[in-house]
Amino acid sequence: MTWPDPVSVAVNLSPAQFKSQNLVQVVLGALASTGLAPRRLELEITESVLLQNEANTLATCINCGPWASASRWTISVPGTRRFAYLRSFPFDKIKIDRSFVRDMTSSDECAAIVRAVAGLARSLDIITVVEGIETNQQLEMARAEGCDECQGYLLGRPMPETEVPKILRKQNFVATAA
Repeated sequence: MTWPDPVSVAVNLSPAQFKSQNLVQVVLGALASTGLAPRRLELEITESVLLQNEANTLATCINCGPWASASRWTISVPGTRRFAYLRSFPFDKIKIDRSFVRDMTSSDECAAIVRAVAGLARSLDIITVVEGIETNQQLEMARAEGCDECQGYLLGRPMPETEVPKILRKQNFVATAA
């Protein structure tokens, strides 16, 4: 809560967590106990969550409570047969897997996939997140392809929560951390 307002918190939901009967209560409890605004919460699901029971999963995403419309939903890049999910549920972000990013500077095929997903996302007004950025060349290529957000060791390594305000200050965020 001490982080600057534009900074959101992303939570990866595993298939087991998503099947849990109390997922809604857990999320509502976390929002209530922390005071985090729902718009700052990003819930990320993978294609495997959708594959297990597409109809129920999408219904859960859509009907999971008042925080659902305020929170943002991210899906890790689905296989090409599963792009129908992008029509079935209003995802806010598409995450491009590091396996494509790792080789995009040396593989025309990987670069084409990143370019295609970024273009599709742009045309659907969905934010593109590229994970696994480890080199400046990958970062520049992701930017050139029109990707909106990047993650990876080049930008920051896993760290204790107490270190985040220092990083945010370095990146020109005004942190109000204690």
